[in-house]
Amino acid sequence: MKLATTRAVITGGASGLGEATARHFRNAGAEVTIFDRDADRGNRIADSIGAHFAQTDVTSEESVQAAITLASERMNGITACVNCAGIAHAIKTVGRDGPHPIAAFQSTVDINLVGSFNVSRLAAAEIAKTDPAPDGARGVIINTASIAAFDGQKGQAAYAASKGGIVGMTLPMARDLASLGIRVMAIAPGIFMTPMLAGLPEEAQAQLAADVPNPARLGQPDEYARLAGFIVEMGYLNGEVIRLDGALRMR
Repeated sequence: MKLATTRAVITGGASGLGEATARHFRNAGAEVTIFDRDADRGNRIADSIGAHFAQTDVTSEESVQAAITLASERMNGITACVNCAGIAHAIKTVGRDGPHPIAAFQSTVDINLVGSFNVSRLAAAEIAKTDPAPDGARGVIINTASIAAFDGQKGQAAYAASKGGIVGMTLPMARDLASLGIRVMAIAPGIFMTPMLAGLPEEAQAQLAADVPNPARLGQPDEYARLAGFIVEMGYLNGEVIRLDGALRMR
């Protein structure tokens, strides 16, 4: 696969890692459809980079199927899916306000894990309709895990569980989709300068960056985007989770 001829759907594409990926893919010549709940920002980003937009709730089968159908019609098919949509709560299992609200745990898993699988399975069905390359390749799915899947911190039970699920389903999905010529990969970012972290005081950002061994800084969304682009083009990468974290191991 070549990024220049890729037709990609990117969830969470209106901000953060998803927006950076949409911009990088478009700059490389790929066709892109952004999936996001935020219609105002999603349309603005799409217009600014020459992409398409579909307002999407990743937890809804009907919403995602409609978005997949729209994207496929506009781009004449789909060959890549990058799932960046996600949420995070900082809630201890038992804290000052009592036990972890089950609704918060459920929504985190629903959006981060179930949502990623929901989009992946429906995107895969559409990618499977693509004519295969000479080596049988039809496309690739890239899901977003997190180092929290391996080194979850206090207050990350829900988030770590959801991202651990992403890690756990990577290889089985790759095996499921192998006969269709569809690869499945996951990226596990460390601490990245996303909108959530950008809102922290500079002192707090510096403290987080100091824990990263090398380079001692926060990751930039463009670095995630460039790795996603590399995965698209490196056809022998399949069924694996790549940590993108500057050798950070959370304690």
